[in-house]
Amino acid sequence: MNLYPRTLSLRLAIMFALVSGLLLGSLGFYLYQSLQREIAWRDDQALLGRLERMQALISDSDSIEQLRGRPKLYENMLGNNDNLLWIVDDTGKVLIEINPVRMTLPTLPAAPQARLGDGHAPESVRLAWRDVMQGDRGLTLIAGKLLSERDQMLGAYRLKLWLAMSVGALLAFAFGWWVSQRGLHPVRLLAKRAAGIDVQHLHLRLDEFNELNELKVLCNALNQMLARLEDGFAQLSRFSEDLAHEMRTPLGNLMGHTQQALRRSRSIEDYQNLLVSNQEEYERLARMIDSMLFLARTEQPNAGVKFEHINLNDLVEQLCEYFEGVAQERDVQLLNLARDQLLGDPDLIRRALANLLANALRYAHPASAVKISSRVSEHKLKITVNNQGEPIAAEHLPRLFERFYRCDPSRNQPDDSGGLGLAIVRSIMQLHGGCVAVESTEAGTSFHLEFPLKSA
Repeated sequence: MNLYPRTLSLRLAIMFALVSGLLLGSLGFYLYQSLQREIAWRDDQALLGRLERMQALISDSDSIEQLRGRPKLYENMLGNNDNLLWIVDDTGKVLIEINPVRMTLPTLPAAPQARLGDGHAPESVRLAWRDVMQGDRGLTLIAGKLLSERDQMLGAYRLKLWLAMSVGALLAFAFGWWVSQRGLHPVRLLAKRAAGIDVQHLHLRLDEFNELNELKVLCNALNQMLARLEDGFAQLSRFSEDLAHEMRTPLGNLMGHTQQALRRSRSIEDYQNLLVSNQEEYERLARMIDSMLFLARTEQPNAGVKFEHINLNDLVEQLCEYFEGVAQERDVQLLNLARDQLLGDPDLIRRALANLLANALRYAHPASAVKISSRVSEHKLKITVNNQGEPIAAEHLPRLFERFYRCDPSRNQPDDSGGLGLAIVRSIMQLHGGCVAVESTEAGTSFHLEFPLKSA
């Protein structure tokens, strides 16, 4: 279960409120701590000042009894009901006491110098005490201040801080929602514009949003995707047309021959010839369907490749033996010049090379040679199949590996691949992370299979 809101503007508003709340909370915590330390320091200074004034009064008086007879001298220093004062002799007897809350006299350690603390008092109180001498007896001066008023003031301050932080967070959320709504308006326009592009309008692009840097990358990615979709849709349309054309030819031949044979009675020999002719068309359809199924499997995301170490010389030698009869029939010599090792799927590599060899033998000049070679260069392993024949026109080279594409459809032969052989080669190379290229001149035509060096 996703706990995040589905609305991006709401997410931004919540994050803005959280950041604002964290910032306000940190600032409030700092101010609260500063105020608390300042009040505590002032109270401590006030207590120490009272000890000094009481010590001065004791020094100026002849005796404690004389000071006790004049309480206004020290009562005026206290002023509030939360202030405490004790003067205790060395026997523990309380000589002077101002204790409006009737707090028990705390037990304090000796303090030749003024000390501060709570003295383990039963109530929340801050104490300052000091031991002094009057004549031949020792006295302990104790000044205290109840912390209840301070706690109440700090509590009220904390409540105000919490209220201010809560209101600030709510305002930050409201303003964040408003800002995100306005800030994401171009995104909504982009989504609306993209939603309006359908199959009939794949040529449209989202260039009007390139002025915004934040959307420029997204627009470029969407435009590239639209370009790929447009190209893919165009290829799919061409493929459908080519497939219909390629299927119509053998089916038309089968229907025409069959209808011609059914018009009148034929001899057994004529029917046998008809079946032989039909068998050739069936085989052509079977090869076409097999090739289409193979291409469909290679385009699946989970298409697997069994990588094995392949000795190219042995693999090419097997193919040369397989095509030896065709080569002799066409008076073409097969030369195996491959010497390297390859890491790939043996069956797929064999099929790719077989398609290239069949294509090279089909268009090679008589009394020429078809060469299969390999070499490692520029971090690649390149396998080349070269034949000497009529050069391929430059306008055909970029489209040779498209499905059902033929330079000259009139040169179709019964054993051809239906225009899918080179498309299969390209798919096999894509499965291996490589590529296929072709170059054709008067000196001959060469097909290059380029594998990454890591596969070699």
